[in-house]
Amino acid sequence: MKKRSPIVVAAALLLLAAIAWLVLRPRDHFSPGADRLILLVPDETSFSNPRVTVWLDAASEEGLHVVAMHDSAFLRPVFGRPPCAGVILPDSIHERASDLLVGAIRDYVAAGGNLMLVYDAATESLQGYYPGDRSRLSELAGVDYALYKTLGGAMIRSGDVSGTIPAMDQLGIPPGKYFPFSAESAKSKPASIDTLEVQIRRYQYGNLEYPSFVTSGDYAGQVLLRSSAGIAAGIHRYAKGSILFVNLPVGYLKTQTDGLPLHSFLNYFATHMLSLPRLLSVPDGVGGMVLNWHVDSNAAIKALQEMNSWKILQQGPYSIDITAGPDTYAIGDHKGFDVLHNAASQDLVHQYVGLGEEIGSHGGWIHNYFAAQVATGDRSEMETLLQLNKDALEQVAGKPVVEYSAPNGDQPEWVTQWLEAHGFVAYYFTGDAGMGPTQGYRDGRRSGQNIWSFPIVQMDRAASFEELSGEDVSFPVIQQWLAALTGFVVSRQEVRLAYFHPPGILPYRQVVHNWLEKTAQLKAQGRFRWYTMPQVANFLNSRKKVMWKLTEHEGLASLEAADSGSLAHQAWRFPTNRFGQPTVVRGSATVAQYDGGWLVVAGEGNQLEVQAKVSNR
Repeated sequence: MKKRSPIVVAAALLLLAAIAWLVLRPRDHFSPGADRLILLVPDETSFSNPRVTVWLDAASEEGLHVVAMHDSAFLRPVFGRPPCAGVILPDSIHERASDLLVGAIRDYVAAGGNLMLVYDAATESLQGYYPGDRSRLSELAGVDYALYKTLGGAMIRSGDVSGTIPAMDQLGIPPGKYFPFSAESAKSKPASIDTLEVQIRRYQYGNLEYPSFVTSGDYAGQVLLRSSAGIAAGIHRYAKGSILFVNLPVGYLKTQTDGLPLHSFLNYFATHMLSLPRLLSVPDGVGGMVLNWHVDSNAAIKALQEMNSWKILQQGPYSIDITAGPDTYAIGDHKGFDVLHNAASQDLVHQYVGLGEEIGSHGGWIHNYFAAQVATGDRSEMETLLQLNKDALEQVAGKPVVEYSAPNGDQPEWVTQWLEAHGFVAYYFTGDAGMGPTQGYRDGRRSGQNIWSFPIVQMDRAASFEELSGEDVSFPVIQQWLAALTGFVVSRQEVRLAYFHPPGILPYRQVVHNWLEKTAQLKAQGRFRWYTMPQVANFLNSRKKVMWKLTEHEGLASLEAADSGSLAHQAWRFPTNRFGQPTVVRGSATVAQYDGGWLVVAGEGNQLEVQAKVSNR
């Protein structure tokens, strides 16, 4: 046998070592799956960077599989790119990109790939300047943008964002977060609801302005949202592939307590464009509402007693949060709910506990005093007030207090940290308005590990019933909003939180009665539930332990799931436009058709496998 030269042997060994390094390096571990979405990240960026984890956390909450991958791994030529359902090029963290990466992305889409292209991604060269007279990915986006050479700093413009009601509904933006939310709520009725342009709105302030790149030229695609800058979002076909162009900094917005846009577009990309299954965020896949009562003072006692004659207590359970001390405005004013000494207050708490309602803390002991001091006052005093409130309610209710709502919505980060350290699992939140429960980010950092925020829903600038009164919203419009909101959570199989103060709801008895008649009907059909914050938070924490994957082979999709405890009540939704009726191969589950999707609800047991025929996208 002819001997190989040492140089040839060494070269072969080096090649094998290089291949092994490319394949085995842990930072680019990628588990292939038919539903995986690749989040492209610059090589020098850690996957633990909050600008990366904000995407991974959002995907997990939406029940999707998003996997971070460094650019070099995506460009790896030896083994080809790993199988995936789509690629995400995110904003804020991937402004710079090489021509090589841009070319690879273009080739991926042209060959039939799906891309979510977000805001400033790849607008700059590796050296940090804007190459050319437009973005190198304008052809994929379907419109020219990043026009630095012609517009300079004016290439980005802030303005209102609008779209049609069907587009808002598909994006998962709840009624009231956009306004008007129906033809009936508009001042003038259009010829068709499909053409009515509505604006995304901001709680309390109304106008909500987002930055977008100015776009130029006709858009060669389906417009989802518009702004004063041009196209804010749309779908464009390129060769054999498709692109969701999101001209909004959605990743950055989520780090600043506005997570709805990121979640909306991520869900839209996965479910509407790619028809992927997802793990639902509610038990048994049944959507519903959290109705959060805020009891501030003894002024609520009479209102609560009057509400005892309503039908509201025939449903539930509800989240009832109480400021428990004897004072409200200042120490010694004796205007508090005084749960330790007021017999009427105690009777109400005992009644609610007996009905299965959740008793939670509303701030710390003295409602208005605490609200005024919590952000700037002595922290040790504020912690004492929080503890007093929790202890008093636990003494009277006879059970742990694990949910919280902030007076006036003012909740500094230290309060969230205190709550989690003292066993709380959920809190109402005025940020991230319109979203479902989330483990949100504040000032670029994630808030907490196992505590969940429950953002409010709004009706234009108002949220609580008394705020609706202040905005002079008519009873019929409020009725339409509540009906639309209920239909939203039912059809999307999600949960949202609405809140009120008992004195403020009294004028709306008939409106509430009509709403409860509708929810009772849906509840009887098994399509709606009232939830408390801890019910949902505990479910979501248990959901984190669920391990599942989707594989496809020769036209057959297989979903396998496992849990160290039990999979009971976990639910998956398969779009019917891509999947045939799933069959249970292993474990226990029920399968039913539900509003354009197959609903698979796991029974007892820690393993599950279902299979379904799959059509090509």
